[in-house]
Amino acid sequence: MAEISFDDFMKVDIRVGVVTKAEPYPEARKPAFKLWVDFGPELGERKSSAQITKHYTIEDLPGKKVMAVVNFPPRQIGKFMSEVLVLGVPDEDNEVVLLTPDKDVPIGGRLY
Repeated sequence: MAEISFDDFMKVDIRVGVVTKAEPYPEARKPAFKLWVDFGPELGERKSSAQITKHYTIEDLPGKKVMAVVNFPPRQIGKFMSEVLVLGVPDEDNEVVLLTPDKDVPIGGRLY
């Protein structure tokens, strides 16, 4: 594993946001949802595509707080422009489990 400096780590802007809307993304190559995530007044609402269909439903997601990288350039995912990378870790079956704060925290807060 390659080491990075703390300064390199600080270049990655990871924030907490709340999912405001989720929709199916049937055009995606792998099962995915389209997400709209609000990061508060500084960053506003951003879009993301997430392959999280094994553990989550469209109905589960609105109101859920998530962690996301907000300073990657936008990336075209099929016909959808993904503006942030919502973070997760694999379970024992290699399915994505979202990273969420375990306490109630304000949206827009930066990971440190």
